[in-house]
Amino acid sequence: MSTGYITLIVLGLCGLGFFLGRARAYATSKTTGKKLHSLPNYYGQAVALYTAVPALLLMLAWLFLQPLMIEGRVAGMIPDSVIPEGGAKSLVMADVRRIAGGLDALMAAGEMSEDDLGAMRADFTDIRNRLGTVGVALGSDVPVPVFEAAKELRKSQNAGNFLMTLAVLGLSLGLLVWSWSRVHPDQRARNASETFVLALLIGASLVAILTTAGIVASLLFETINFFKMYPARDFFFSTVWNPQFRGGSDLGILPLLWGTLYVSFLALLVAVPLGLMIAIYLAEYASKPLRAFAKPAIEVLAGIPTIVYGLFALITVGPFLRDYIASPLGLGTSSSSVLTAGLVMGIMLIPFVSSLSDDIINAVPQSMRDGSYGLGATKSETIKQVILPAALPGVVGAILLAASRAIGETMIVVMGAGAAAKLGLNPFEAMTTITVKIVSQLTGDTEFASPETLVAFALGLTLFVFTLGLNVIALVIVRKYREQYE
Repeated sequence: MSTGYITLIVLGLCGLGFFLGRARAYATSKTTGKKLHSLPNYYGQAVALYTAVPALLLMLAWLFLQPLMIEGRVAGMIPDSVIPEGGAKSLVMADVRRIAGGLDALMAAGEMSEDDLGAMRADFTDIRNRLGTVGVALGSDVPVPVFEAAKELRKSQNAGNFLMTLAVLGLSLGLLVWSWSRVHPDQRARNASETFVLALLIGASLVAILTTAGIVASLLFETINFFKMYPARDFFFSTVWNPQFRGGSDLGILPLLWGTLYVSFLALLVAVPLGLMIAIYLAEYASKPLRAFAKPAIEVLAGIPTIVYGLFALITVGPFLRDYIASPLGLGTSSSSVLTAGLVMGIMLIPFVSSLSDDIINAVPQSMRDGSYGLGATKSETIKQVILPAALPGVVGAILLAASRAIGETMIVVMGAGAAAKLGLNPFEAMTTITVKIVSQLTGDTEFASPETLVAFALGLTLFVFTLGLNVIALVIVRKYREQYE
């Protein structure tokens, strides 16, 4: 039985348990003459939770562990003699999974029986033709151990799915009967329901933490593998980026880091002043009708896909800067440049700065404004000396969010700044960033275990640490400023 059907059956038993538990609470209260400890719905919720939650957790654990156990055993059936020279066992296991899936599809379509499958040993002409009908193309003759491994994989998966169905539905039904039999007026059903809600909230709060830990771990392990193949000193201090995928590669991060900081700096140079001025005007000067129209209109910029910004940079901004500024001044002849990407990215970041800054400025208490006016300060003096200092933590947060967005941007850089990894100060030259090279190193038909591919994880970890450092610095500045003004 498929996972979807099992889930639906468990949820159906869960709903049945709710109504049965509530009905039994009413019945036991009447027969015993005792007052219920909790509302009747809590008894139904307790039965429903006991029915569904352990069974679904068992199914999730089973779905996670079963592939690891079965594929590990099946992989042991594949001898080294059938592994292609220079290949890996994982590639052979991919063929095993593909053949096993094709056999399942043939069984489901009724084009093959278990007896037919058991009789096939060495002649794969017929099986190859049959697998072709369900979209599984096989080239040369499949080695006998690979086909036998595929048969064993399919058999083990089907047996495991059958046992999972029995275990999950049996546990759900058993807990339904057990929890229903425990319903009585003195049962603290509300406590059980609220404990589950508390556990759910704790689990939700752990999602972000565990996700961050998983991201860091995945980057860290592959980065360690990379530094086993490539010297860390050359990676961090070399000024040349020249991956060859055939040996002799130079993988220095400095040109990429410089391009990332250069483009991000130009983007923030555009977005921060414009965003702050927009926020101040909307919060302190604009009328309510104008604000109601202008703020949503500005926030539309945040909803435009980055590929559209990239096309705008490639077709409009880049040629304009080249034809009217760079070429006449002799600074460059390419439409792809750091300035092109910086300007367009800055336009994209304006809503990130203006919207958040506007909200935090509006959150400053009116009493602070009134006190400033009472001391004789003008509106502009109040904004400069009272409102902006009080709103600084929120403004710094908005700028930090915009900076993180700029550092992680890819499409605008690809289409606006080019892909040249080099050091330079001319904003009309083409450069690239770390994110662009991460994408380029992980795409294409390349060997995953090579340094030229694993360098993408080292780049990602470096970018993560750099962004984390920016967050820590901003947090320290904000805390010091808060202590000064509180």
